[in-house]
Order: sequence, then structure tokens, then C-alpha cells
Amino acid sequence: MIKLQKIHRNFQVGDQIVHALDDINLEIAQGEYVSVMGPSGSGKSTLLNLIGMLDHPSSGEYYLNDKNVTELGEVEEAQIRNKNIGFVFQAFHLVPRLSAAENIELPLMLAGIEPSIRDAKVSLALESLNLTERARHKPEQLSGGQRQRVAIARATITEPAVLLADEPTGNLDQKSGHDVMDILEALNQRGITLIMVTHDQSLGDRSARSIKMIDGRIESDNLNKIDHATVS
Repeated sequence: MIKLQKIHRNFQVGDQIVHALDDINLEIAQGEYVSVMGPSGSGKSTLLNLIGMLDHPSSGEYYLNDKNVTELGEVEEAQIRNKNIGFVFQAFHLVPRLSAAENIELPLMLAGIEPSIRDAKVSLALESLNLTERARHKPEQLSGGQRQRVAIARATITEPAVLLADEPTGNLDQKSGHDVMDILEALNQRGITLIMVTHDQSLGDRSARSIKMIDGRIESDNLNKIDHATVS
């Protein structure tokens, strides 16, 4: 499903070139649950952004569902990203002026889905994440856990095959963090590929597969003993 071949991502910083990703070769199958770990500056988020087509490699090739997406035009790239990939970030990235329901509805509007179908999908998403009573609340009126649940609903409303989570519990208390992880893992058990960046070893240990990055390279790639996902 996801295949990276000889991926490099370089940044110019002053008069130096920083190798954020250095010769990355990686394959992730449909339905896997993968954690990506490593110290700050190791390339974790750069890797996630590249898989999510929010960034582009300096060299190398990226295949998504056997399609080379490395050098697509902006329009086709956006179409593929919106159809196949959902994003959950540490900082939620909700639109402040929109209600919870409107934030969740946004990807459907961008995809041109008609209002009656949008309404039904949003109502179901709100109900499934226990957010119905908060549907008309703005992000500032929601707790951290509620905001992240809205973000998860928005990320999955278009039924993407891949869910990318960058420190999804980083701004949450322990209970809210556990609740969010339970939701993400339940989505994975339904067949969504879950790729999560985290600094938390205990969260990394929950995944079926752990990748550790150092200085832009994959230092290790191991299957964990405790498998929370169905891998195909």
C-alpha cells in the first residue's frame, strides 16, 4: 500500500544542508498499526508529512496503492490525499470559527458531497464519538479530549484508508489520552492503516510494529510482542 524507495529530504539551513530524511526504504501494508519513534529532529514528523503528501522528497520515489505519487500536480495530489489519507495532529488544527459539526463536515464539503449525505455522515460521526451534545460548540468551548475526538471524526469522515497521527495525545491528560488511543486503535481494527508518531514509549509499545529513527534514518523496524491490530 505504502512504499518508499531511496527517499531523501534535504533542507537548506543557512549555508548548510540538513538531511531530514536520509535514504529511507519502507513498506507499510494495508491495515498495519505502526508507531514511529525517535528523538526530536530525527525525521519522524518529516516522514509522516511526506507519507501524507504534505511534503515532497528531494529524491526517491513514493508509491501509494501502487501509484507513483512523487511528482503529481497539485490538483491530482490533493484529490488523492483527500480521498486516501486522514490527519490527526497534537494541536488539533480545528477551525476556530466553526462548530464541532462544521469542522467534521468540512472535508465532505471540499469533496463536493451533497448536503443530505453530509448531514447523515456528520450525525453518525458525532454519535459514534459521544459528541452529539457538543455538535454546535466551537473548539474553544470543548475540552482537549473533545477537540481531539472532533479532529479524529474530521480525519475519518471521508473513510480514508490511512490515518496519520502526529503526537495525538501530546496535549491531553492521561485519561483523555487513553480514550483517544482506544478510538484510534478501534479504527485500526476496522481496517484503517494507522501510522503514529510519538515520543511516548508506552504508546509505541501498543502498536504492532515500531520504527525507530535517528538522524533521518531508520535505525530499527520491529514487530512488537503485543499486537493490537489485524495486519494484512
